[in-house]
Amino acid sequence: MSYRAAQAGGRARAAAPGTPPAYGTPPAYGTPPAYGAPPVEPTAWPRRPVWFFDLDDTLHDATLAAFGPLNGAMTDYLQASLGLDRAAADARRRAYWQRHGATLLGLIRHHGTDPHHFLAETHRLPGLEARLRRPRSDAQALARLPGRKFILTNGPAAYAARVLGSLGWRGFEAVIAIEAMRVFGQWRPKPDARMLRHLLARLKLPAHRAVLVDDTPGHLRAARREGWRTVWMQGYHRPQSPRLKRLRAGPPTVPAGSPPPTAWQRPGRRPAHVCARISGLNRLRALTFHG
Repeated sequence: MSYRAAQAGGRARAAAPGTPPAYGTPPAYGTPPAYGAPPVEPTAWPRRPVWFFDLDDTLHDATLAAFGPLNGAMTDYLQASLGLDRAAADARRRAYWQRHGATLLGLIRHHGTDPHHFLAETHRLPGLEARLRRPRSDAQALARLPGRKFILTNGPAAYAARVLGSLGWRGFEAVIAIEAMRVFGQWRPKPDARMLRHLLARLKLPAHRAVLVDDTPGHLRAARREGWRTVWMQGYHRPQSPRLKRLRAGPPTVPAGSPPPTAWQRPGRRPAHVCARISGLNRLRALTFHG
């Protein structure tokens, strides 16, 4: 399947009523990337910010709604496609996540797996809509937030459309899903710096105006190195919440491409690559006017 065909397919799957379009015109690779502004103090926020929001565990509680079934579906896929027993398939899934940052990237590199087939099969997630949750105040908080807003997710466009449509999210200019994260034909999801540079080049956006709101420290670290502002969303990873206690007592449900929960909860001072930490989206407007 060609890149343009894949992008068109992603847009068609994500075109649910009320949801933003999937992002997707291939970048002009001859255009120099608009990044590289000198670093600034963490509290100096851009006057015209452009917000990039992660989806899972940033805009909704994906740890409970999706990650357990999703990891199970990925293990099922490896078991069927590679002829492994259950334990070996689960170990391979985890090994590819740890080595490549995502199970999908390991499958592409070592087995030539069709990424579109993998994403479609593993993200069926029956009953997803009934499990989705978000605070009621989040929609109002984002509506009052100045600046352009995008979704930047390593999930597929069809999955993002289901989540956004079911939760009633509005106000996003576009969904930049994993199908759009390709650089010179190679899949480059977060935290790949090459993808971040090409994304800014497509949007003709200087890095100092870009703000990434994400729950995964590795994604924030990569963005900060490229000159972005970064906000660590920790609202769905509170150390003492009953939800986390249940998760620790049960099977691991860590999303592919993310660090284990202990890395998310680590107390102490703010890491150097994090400009701000928040427990809810209602804190973002206050951050915008610092500095």
